[in-house]
Amino acid sequence: MNATQAAPAPVRIATNHTVTKRLGNWTTSRRFQVRAHRGYAVLDLRSPQIPAGDIQVDIDLDHAVLKLLVADNAVIYDWDVRRIGRGGVKDSERPNTPGDRRIVITGQMRHGEIRVHRGGIAVLSAMFSREFLADLRRARKEGRTPTVADPAHTP
Repeated sequence: MNATQAAPAPVRIATNHTVTKRLGNWTTSRRFQVRAHRGYAVLDLRSPQIPAGDIQVDIDLDHAVLKLLVADNAVIYDWDVRRIGRGGVKDSERPNTPGDRRIVITGQMRHGEIRVHRGGIAVLSAMFSREFLADLRRARKEGRTPTVADPAHTP
């Protein structure tokens, strides 16, 4: 990128006292800003449409939960997250070897939590949503494969 090209604006997601889900092939951006106050946000970062390289997620969570659906070998880098009060990053299946995708989380959490779901758990998280049912109906009408459960599964 040269000096005349500006970096693309990050995708902004605001969740205040509500649930916001972005599932399937919903973006091609690698930069996100999540602001949540007593809400719940789900970001699906498994899409092959997201270009290679680091994914940057800037957070501001206040008594909120951010769920990230990621690939099996994605590495979560949360060193620059400022934590205030209870909560933290829950990634029970953190990979032993570095993968080809790195997700860098910055910002702050006040009594918040980040949950990382990988593999089959990520698929189940996506499947138990209204968005999945809507995608199934659209896919059947259009004669294609649904993409919300697994964005990498395209015909």
